[in-house]
Amino acid sequence: MSAREQRAGRDGRDPEAALLAVYDRALPQVYGYLLPRCGNVSVAEDLSAETFMAAVSAAKRGTVADLTIAWLVGVARHKLVDHWRRMEREQRGLGLVQGGWDGIEDPWDERVDADVAHRALARLAPQQRAALTLRYIDGLSVPEVAEALGRSVHATETLLVRARAAFRGVYGEEESRDK
Repeated sequence: MSAREQRAGRDGRDPEAALLAVYDRALPQVYGYLLPRCGNVSVAEDLSAETFMAAVSAAKRGTVADLTIAWLVGVARHKLVDHWRRMEREQRGLGLVQGGWDGIEDPWDERVDADVAHRALARLAPQQRAALTLRYIDGLSVPEVAEALGRSVHATETLLVRARAAFRGVYGEEESRDK
């Protein structure tokens, strides 16, 4: 029995062939998930490549039961969070210091312009951007955001408060540039 036949398993499916079969349909979905969240074409391309490399690796190991677009988008989400973590570590290493919490409540009911919001998000610290994206764009609960970012729930709540305040400030600046 060949190595490929052994990887195919009892059901006769070859995970590498399954990945190739879903690749053409999945690539636009994965890239489309990543681009608006990271706001940078080259980063979205790199993260898409990392996603598919992780899928190939998982397929070769035989650790994936069902290669679906949803599973690949989940892998992409993890790759994006890892990217934000790397960026945050780099910023900390460079000694960049973020401003503190200014005590602003969050009763922001105004309509948000999407282009301005994307530019404002791009200007935030990576951890703030990650928390806001996971919470408000991906719709995760605070405990789910905490788990994704590897933080406690309390630390994540604090991060979200500070991130919302920072977003409001940056959004106002971006909005005034448009006028």
